[in-house]
Formats: sequence, C-alpha cells, structure tokens
Amino acid sequence: MRNISRRNFLGYSAAASGALLFPRWASGQTTPKPSDKLTVACIGVGSQGLRVMLDLLRIPEVQLVAVCDVNRQSSDYLDWGPHELRDKVRLLLQEPGWGTGLTGPTAGREVAQSITNAFYAKDAGKSRYAGCTAYEDFRELLSKEKDLDAVVISTPDHWHAVIAIAAMRAGKHVYSQKPMAHTVGEARQMAKVAQETKRATQVSIFNSQTADSKRVIDLVQSGAIGAVQRVDIWTTRASAFWKQGLNTPATADPIPAGLNWDMWLGPAPSRPYNHAYLPFVWRAWYDYGCGAIGDMGEYGFDTIFRALDLGAADRVDASSTELFPDCYPVASRLNYNFPARAGKPSVELHWYDGGIKPERPDGFPVDAQMSVGGEGVMYSGDRGKLLTGYMASSPRMFSSNGGLAAPLPALTQANEPFQPLRPELGPTATSANLAHYYEWIHACHGGPPASANYAFEAPIVESLMLGNIAIRTQELLEWDPESFRLTQGSERASSLLMPQYRAPWAAS
Repeated sequence: MRNISRRNFLGYSAAASGALLFPRWASGQTTPKPSDKLTVACIGVGSQGLRVMLDLLRIPEVQLVAVCDVNRQSSDYLDWGPHELRDKVRLLLQEPGWGTGLTGPTAGREVAQSITNAFYAKDAGKSRYAGCTAYEDFRELLSKEKDLDAVVISTPDHWHAVIAIAAMRAGKHVYSQKPMAHTVGEARQMAKVAQETKRATQVSIFNSQTADSKRVIDLVQSGAIGAVQRVDIWTTRASAFWKQGLNTPATADPIPAGLNWDMWLGPAPSRPYNHAYLPFVWRAWYDYGCGAIGDMGEYGFDTIFRALDLGAADRVDASSTELFPDCYPVASRLNYNFPARAGKPSVELHWYDGGIKPERPDGFPVDAQMSVGGEGVMYSGDRGKLLTGYMASSPRMFSSNGGLAAPLPALTQANEPFQPLRPELGPTATSANLAHYYEWIHACHGGPPASANYAFEAPIVESLMLGNIAIRTQELLEWDPESFRLTQGSERASSLLMPQYRAPWAAS
C-alpha cells in the first residue's frame, strides 16, 4: 500500500478516529485547524520522554510530528518494573513480539520515531507512515518544523530553560518535565518569556489535578485545623532511586556509539564522559540535575502552595550529610520561611530527604503512622494537625491534644470524563495524567491557563532552587524576590542564582 504523508494523514486520522475524548474547543479565542489536531514534537525521548510520548500517541487531538534526542538509540535506560517500557510499546502497537531482540529498556530518537510511525500507520490501516521526523538538535527541529504548534520537553534539568525559552520565542506552546528550571534565575525568566509570548505552558505536576490534592486544599482552606504556621514534608529520595554523595570521576569512559556527548552537556561545563552521569544518575550532579528536591519538591510544594496561598520563600537554611564538590549530598534538611500574607501568618516549612524524617509530635498516638510508604506531609495548625501521604493521599486529622479526630469520609471519585477511546491500547497513565494533558491542550487552543503553568510554578521552583543553593553553601539565605537579590548570603551564593552557560548557549 502507498505511503501516507503527514499532512494527508492529519485529515484522514481525524475522520477515522470517531468520537473524541474531549469536546472540541469552543472558546472562540482561536481558530482551530480543521482536524483540531495539536501538532507536537517531543524533545528528549529517553525513558521518561518515551513514556510521555506513548501517552500522547493515545490522545486523538494530538499529532506527533517530530522527535528529538542527542542519543540515537540505546538499551540502557531505566525501567520502573520488569520490561516496563517494552510492554508499554507492545500494548500501544498491539504487537506482542515488539522489542524481542532488545537487550534492555530501549529509548532514543530512532526508536521513538519508529514507534510513532508504526502507530500512525497501524491506526490508519496503512502499511507505512513516515510523517514523524527525527532530529539530534532541537534548533534544527524548531527551524524546520513549520507546522509545529507545541513541544514537550523531557530532557535533563539543565536543558529545560534553554529549550523552553527558544521554543516559546519560536511561537510554540510548551509542556515540560519537573523541575521547571535548574536555577532561580531560569524559573523567573521562563515565566517572563511565557507572559511576553503568550504561549500556553504546563509543568508535569499531574497531582495538581487529583481529587486527593483538591480535598487536602479544601480541608486546609476551610480552617479544619486552624491557621497553619508549620508544614513538614519528607521523602525517601534520592537514596531509594539513585545514588548521591559521589566523588567526581577522575577518568573518562568511552562515549557510547550514537550519543552526542557534547550536545548532551549543552550549556553545562565541558567534562569527559563517564557512566556516573547517565542515564538517570544525572539528577545527582549539580551541573545537570537538582537532587531530591528537584525530583520531588515541585510535586509536594504544589499542593502546599495552593492550600496556603504561598509566594516565594524569603529565608532558607540547610543542613546535610557530607558535601561533595560536584554532587548533592546523600541526605539533607531545609528550613524555609514564607512571609505572612493578607490575614494569614507566616509559615515555616521543613523539608527532609534521603530518609530523614521529622520528629514525632508530642502526644502523637504511638500506634499512628506518620508516613505513607515512608513519605508524607504534616500541616500543623493552631487547632490540630493534618497528615497526608506525599501526594496528598490518606489524609488524617489530629486534634490539638494529639488524638485522632473523626475519620474523614471516603473520597467520592467524580465521574471520570477522560475514559480512553481505545481501551484495547491501555490507559493513558491515570485519569489525572490525562486531565492534566487535556488542560494544557485546551490552553494551547486558547482556553484558560493550565493549572501548573509557568507563572504559577515559578515561585515554587524559585524556592526549591534557593534551597539547593543553601545546601551547596550551608548558609542562611535571605531573599528579596521583588528586587531579585539575596539580602543575606555570600557572593558565591549570589553567583548561583543565575546559570553560567557554556558558549554559545543562552536562555533569553
């Protein structure tokens, strides 16, 4: 059968898909294309980027037109379970034998392109489809993909701002992985450019859409535990998933075939390749990742910020296990202060990672579990405490004398409007994820801003990255967000506010 082009396929697929998952956009603020397809490129298709790509392929309103990665293809990525990535691809393509010859979890631009073209060919009943283009350099993608509406960024943290800002300047909407930015200055600049370009943005904080988070927000805002003046939040990251507290490698390993190492480094300082940096372990290193608070902080802080109506922190200090020249410590604690808001007191927020946990409150029942799966959040008000799992699950209220308050009613799940159109392809992660994607898609078509947009997330990420500066310097930092300066802190701490990009890279 004949090959089918991208442009011809858009119209064909729209007609063939039948009823859509979500009503067609009727905001009146833009004129959708006849197919109502949002043309999207995925930049960064390692393991996490591939997972997002597999979700997007299931959404009829999205047409994936390009993929980009500095790695051609390799089978050394991270699975969340035995054959997790392989089995997700098999389910999507309805091909039980897909990946039989692969030696491990496989990702990269060539496999992502192959999966996308195979999916669209099968979906259209054609033998071949070649409408998805693969690129090594995102700049080439942005210059050549003339019909591109939006990009999804799933690169390591040090690339987020550079690519997002370039994409917005090129007129593209942006969905990006957490943390939104790698530095305080990048978070501020990304929000500024989003406002200037009027692009729709969303960070991958899916729990902003969950019923669990909304219930906790309502409980706190209703005054159920009184005025909240302290929050404790703890996670088992990073030691549970990757190693930190590492010495900088003194030797170089051979660069794997198909990996453009210089491009992977991008704006970060040049250094020899070593397996200690990737895949996945890059999160541990100052130059590429943001440690535990970068991996998990935005999830937890998002619900807290919404519940307490917080802005950027004005003070933070840190303590930690042994420090290393280029790598985050094994475990750390951060102590934040958030200033008083209209009618609300200032809030202390204490962050613990690497298995450190807060002290058990006085009078707390001996048989009451503080954590859910080793992690949790505790809101302390003047009339009691609210404890939840890290993602706001299993809320439990305790009175001011430490006794368990009346059990909360079971959460009634609303009717899910995002059921999969093609159940034989498996679900798109969870209903919360799908609602999260659709919220961004709707915003791209002129609808309301997505919940985790850059303007909302910027003060959160600003606070997170201030915490990382406190960890690295072990200083008490006082921050004036209005003037964008540290009113207490060393010159070294101030130098870490803004990224030091390697030429020719910039985010402006």
